[in-house]
Amino acid sequence: MTGNDIGQLAYVLLLLIVIGGYYFVANRNQIGRMARHALLWTLIFVGVLAGAGLWEDVKTTLAPSQRVSDDGTVISLPLGSDGHYYATLEVNGKRQRFLVDTGATDIVLTQEAARKFGIDPDGLVYSGVAGTANGQVRTAPVILDQVSLGPVSDRRVRAMVNDGEMPMPLLGMAYLNRFSRIEIASGALRLTR
Repeated sequence: MTGNDIGQLAYVLLLLIVIGGYYFVANRNQIGRMARHALLWTLIFVGVLAGAGLWEDVKTTLAPSQRVSDDGTVISLPLGSDGHYYATLEVNGKRQRFLVDTGATDIVLTQEAARKFGIDPDGLVYSGVAGTANGQVRTAPVILDQVSLGPVSDRRVRAMVNDGEMPMPLLGMAYLNRFSRIEIASGALRLTR
């Protein structure tokens, strides 16, 4: 325990003594009621402390996040509440969330994501056509200098910029096939390199 921790603990104890002392003096004629209230506030205080201490575990349970195994070979992507898997990648030095789409052939970028990664979508040649759930859209091929998913990093990765409307970029099979193993187990998509 550091000096700062002891100081903070002393401050909290002093604050509790002052508040408790005032409460005792103000309600000295109603000792039974005061004891019940003191017990209730103590339980609330302990509950808040327990909640704060366990917040990381609770947050992981309620909203699991992307994880990397201790040896760095397995990346686990939790199942989202909407039934999809999402991955947060670093592309050209910028973090971006992608929807894992096994029905997509390539990495497909939105216009906004392309700009974020330093690509001018207005200057691209949209020579390709892709069939999507929303119909056909034009696409432009690009090369991403660096794509990293956790500790796994690849250089010069092929992608497509979509000129249609998409809510977020897609992580397609061309990228997923770079992994030696892809499996779905226990509510997670596990990628092994």
